[in-house]
Amino acid sequence: MRLFSAALLLSIATSAFSQITTPAAPIEIKVVVVSMFEQGADTGDAPGEFQYWVERQHLDTVLPFPQGYHDLRLNPRTGVLGILTGVGTARAAASIMALGLDPRFDLTHAYFLVAGIGGVDPNAGSLASAVWNDWVVDGDLGYEIDAREIPRDTPEQRALWTTGYVPLRKSVPYEQPPAEDGRLVYRLNPALVDWAYQLTRNVELPDPPELQKLRLDFDGPAAHRPPFVFKGANLSASTFWHGQLMQQWAENWVKYMTGGQGTYAICGMEDTGTMQSLTWLARAHKVDLDRVLVLRTASNFDVPRRGQTAADSLARTKLAHYTAFLPSLDTAYRVGHVVVDDIVTRWPDRRDHLPAPRQ
Repeated sequence: MRLFSAALLLSIATSAFSQITTPAAPIEIKVVVVSMFEQGADTGDAPGEFQYWVERQHLDTVLPFPQGYHDLRLNPRTGVLGILTGVGTARAAASIMALGLDPRFDLTHAYFLVAGIGGVDPNAGSLASAVWNDWVVDGDLGYEIDAREIPRDTPEQRALWTTGYVPLRKSVPYEQPPAEDGRLVYRLNPALVDWAYQLTRNVELPDPPELQKLRLDFDGPAAHRPPFVFKGANLSASTFWHGQLMQQWAENWVKYMTGGQGTYAICGMEDTGTMQSLTWLARAHKVDLDRVLVLRTASNFDVPRRGQTAADSLARTKLAHYTAFLPSLDTAYRVGHVVVDDIVTRWPDRRDHLPAPRQ
């Protein structure tokens, strides 16, 4: 029976991979655009993160990708490749690793642009804003006790136990120093991030009247600003968390894990998985980690409106019904394509030389 099962699995795998035709020479890719979810088809219906890129970058060639979440999309003329990883760090890590090991592509000079939406901290940004991530920090790896069981018997305990989330290998929240094997933190190439920010900081972002009215319902020093482009840290966790207390944890967690160097701005659900796979692919000389950019745009705030409970806010926070869902998708393309187009247009130089920010 075991032999039969093994043979069956081998047969299925062989059948799946037979869909892939390996070219005589690998296709040199200039830019990989990484999206995480799509609502329906890749084109022609209600958009998710992938659709605007497929339609507007003319990623018309469909390449079978059975080892990943979704078929790839390519523009053979420009060398822009689109990948849809699926939601969550596990799917993202698996899909990106599968792409990096795919013999059809030469990714050694490719730039990677992760372009997705997320929940923004109103202390840092506003709805439909764009955040170039300087740090990507994992929010999954650790210990946790139910918040209802947090020690609260003494003032010292109440001061120490501000959360039930404890770093791996530690005994209390934010115990110093962070354990290296419990610290998944990725700092993106500062010069490349600065270049992307400078190139796009004056891009006009969508700010419809309903968005202008909506943001007034939230508190925070940046909440009422029109959408803007800025830099900040991304807390990546597969759990979709929400609320004022969780936001405070996110701000403290990012400070703790980056040694005070990163400032939490926006959250996502995949980017540590993507960054981990790219890190190991770079170690195998398959990609260049200095060519990776992560852009997250604000589809919603990570806290409720003024006077609303976290539970009620979360109940209304559903995919495609986020407060700034469509504007955030628009922002991701408006800002991201400026970088993609620059790289493609200037490829003879960008291939061998990383762009640098203006001094």
